[in-house]
Amino acid sequence: MRAAVVTSFDAPLKLQDLPTPSPGIDQVLVRLETSGLCHTDIHAARGDWPVKPTPPFIPGHEGIGIVEAVGPGVEAPGVGDRVAIPWLGEACGRCRYCVSGRETLCPTQRYTGYSMDGSYSEYAVASARYVVLVPDELSSLDAAPLACAGVTTYKAVKVARVRPTERVAVFGIGGLGHLALQYARIFGGSVTAVDVQAHKLELARELGAETTIDASTEDPAAAIQAAGGADVALALAVNPRSFAQAYASLRPGGRLVMVALPAEGVISLPIFETVLNAISVIGSIVGTRQDVAEVFQLHAAGRTRVIAQTRSLDQVNEAFEQVLSGEVLGRLVFQF
Repeated sequence: MRAAVVTSFDAPLKLQDLPTPSPGIDQVLVRLETSGLCHTDIHAARGDWPVKPTPPFIPGHEGIGIVEAVGPGVEAPGVGDRVAIPWLGEACGRCRYCVSGRETLCPTQRYTGYSMDGSYSEYAVASARYVVLVPDELSSLDAAPLACAGVTTYKAVKVARVRPTERVAVFGIGGLGHLALQYARIFGGSVTAVDVQAHKLELARELGAETTIDASTEDPAAAIQAAGGADVALALAVNPRSFAQAYASLRPGGRLVMVALPAEGVISLPIFETVLNAISVIGSIVGTRQDVAEVFQLHAAGRTRVIAQTRSLDQVNEAFEQVLSGEVLGRLVFQF
């Protein structure tokens, strides 16, 4: 099979011909149709975070494909089913987090494309218990970004407890942000979109943002405060400065939800203002299998729109640079 492999943190990915893997106990073999490019894949390939993957490995965790074979012990899914291979590769299923519906906090979980080989390949093995069935109404092109960008922002809106009429400021209208603003509106929020790219702000208006702010020409926090402040700020841009701006945009009782993971990931928060204004600072990490299923159901019902551009796997290194440039509208998706 053809795969894009991280051989070193300081070298481009290499396209290699590798043996097609066989599914083990409780695993399925998936023939990939699409795989989205998440910024996490770039962090993984460059070893940006404190806990690093071990090269060589295959990145990718927005994989959509057809089950070609099942290993011993697998009752479902079956051969021929179309499934998503998300970030949560597997978890123990027994700890306090797993049994309480918080499996993404499992201390022994494994991450697709990080601690186990991912979906930048023609075939991948995955845990049968942690893949998610894709409804027939979804194209594989749309389903790929939903498997991570969608579920990550859907979960962020959930943990923010967005209520009808609340002002939600979305910082960063990229692969995550263009979906986040749609989920915020589904929950009844009124959205202010913040970015530095005019074409992304135009997309935000098309998707229903009531207000847009170009952070390259004005201070977004000051502009939002002048309009009364935000109840919720979603920090989705891979830039620590935007996190500080998101915090500063909040009105009393506001909630800052941190989602993006910059390589240099430290911000300073004022204790006095945080306490007196009862500000909540919340970390939100992807979503559960149930969250993925709900995201798929919303899209199948016509409630969301995915903006995606296709690439071939041979273009993987070029695609990384395009994402880092900030020019990409929506999500890049590799098609096999």
